[in-house]
Amino acid sequence: MPGMADWDDMVDCEGLLCPLPVLRARKRLLAMAPGAVLCVRATDAMALIDLPHFCAEGGHTYLSSRDEGGVTLHLIRRSETPGT
Repeated sequence: MPGMADWDDMVDCEGLLCPLPVLRARKRLLAMAPGAVLCVRATDAMALIDLPHFCAEGGHTYLSSRDEGGVTLHLIRRSETPGT
């Protein structure tokens, strides 16, 4: 089971539909240090497609996803390039 040691920041997108989880993740990642890990909590099944695609396009690393009782935790490592 993940704990705070697994990530540096979290954004709660439970109940939000596409494209809001991606938009909120993008905004939070822009405020984070390069190399930091963001946890996105999402209930929208499309996030399993949208977040990895967003990471590939933005240069971020999609680390993993895991289900925790109907909420999927998505871990994303912030790009090393500032401003992405």
